[in-house]
Amino acid sequence: MNISVLGCGRWGSFLAWYQAAVLHNNVISWGPEGDYSYEVLKTTGKNEYVTLDKNITLTCDLEYALKKSDVIIISISSQGLRGFMQKVTKYPVSDKIFVLCMKGIEESTGKRLSQVMTESGISPDKIAVWVGPGHIQAFVQGIPNCMVIDSANEELKKMLADSFKSNLIRFYYGNDLIGTEIGAAAKNVLGIAAGVLDGSGYVSLKGPLMARGAYEVGKLIQALGGNFMSAYGLAHLGDYETTLFSEYSHNRRYGEMMAQGAKFDKLAEGVMTAKAMKKLGEGCGIELPITNAVYEACFCSHAFESGDGAKECLNIILKLFDRPSKSEFMI
Repeated sequence: MNISVLGCGRWGSFLAWYQAAVLHNNVISWGPEGDYSYEVLKTTGKNEYVTLDKNITLTCDLEYALKKSDVIIISISSQGLRGFMQKVTKYPVSDKIFVLCMKGIEESTGKRLSQVMTESGISPDKIAVWVGPGHIQAFVQGIPNCMVIDSANEELKKMLADSFKSNLIRFYYGNDLIGTEIGAAAKNVLGIAAGVLDGSGYVSLKGPLMARGAYEVGKLIQALGGNFMSAYGLAHLGDYETTLFSEYSHNRRYGEMMAQGAKFDKLAEGVMTAKAMKKLGEGCGIELPITNAVYEACFCSHAFESGDGAKECLNIILKLFDRPSKSEFMI
C-alpha cells in the first residue's frame, strides 16, 4: 500500500514510521519547507522520537505527496485543517482516501474535523478518523495499545482497520463518528484538568475527574446526536486514562505547568478545544462544568502573569465543589 502522511511533527513522524517500519508500506512523509520538524528530519534523518525508515520518502512537495498515494493521512494542528485543505484541494484528490489523525474541534465554528473535511469538498465516504490511546515513546519501545478507526463509510473503516493492524496496535471499528470525534477531542481538555490537579498537589481528585468528565462528555455527545456511551469507549475514556497518568502527554503537562505558573511551549490541542466545547455546550444548552473550569483556567486566570499559578488554578477547580448536590446519573 502507498501511504502519504501530511505533517511530520511528533505524531506525524510516528505514523510514517509505523506505516513503513511496522506495516512495510511505501510511505511519503510531507512537511512544509522551512518548518522546524521537516528541516530536522531532512537534515538528520531522525527526530527525538523516530528514525526515518528506508521505506519513507521525505518531501516538501505537496502535489507529489498527494499524487503518489491513494491513502492520505493528515496529522497537523486541528485548528489549521480548514486552511490546509484549501491547499490540498487545489490538486485532484476526489479519489483519495483521507484519514484524520488529529483530535480537536474547530474553535471558530464548533465543527468536527470530518465536517471540516466535507465542507472542504471531500466526500464523507472518503473520510476516516484514527484516534485512541497511545504515546509514541511507548510504541517505539514495542509496548502495544488499542485504537479506533471510524467513518461514515462502513467498508472503509473496516478496510483501514484491518490493513493497519499489527502486534503493536489492535484496532477496533468505531460505530459512532460523532462520539468518536467529540470524545477524542474532549480527552485533551480533561487532560489539562488532570495536569492542573497534578500541579496543585490534588492528585487524588483525578479519579472523580475521570468519572464526572466522561459523564459530562457523554451528555455533549448525546446532545450533538451521538451515543452517550461513546464517552466510555477507547476514543475518550480509554485515551483519557492513558493521558491522565502519562509523563508524555502534552495536555496533562500543559495543565501541570500552568498550575505552577509556567508556560508549556509545545502544542496542547485541549486549550482551543476547551473554547470550542464551551461554545458547543452553550449552543446545546448542556452544562459542562469541568470544561468551563478548564476554559477559565486557560483563558481567564492570571496564573502566568501572577506567577501564583497553583493558587489561581486550584481556586478554579475548587469552585466546582460549590455547585449544588444532584443525582449522580441523570442522562
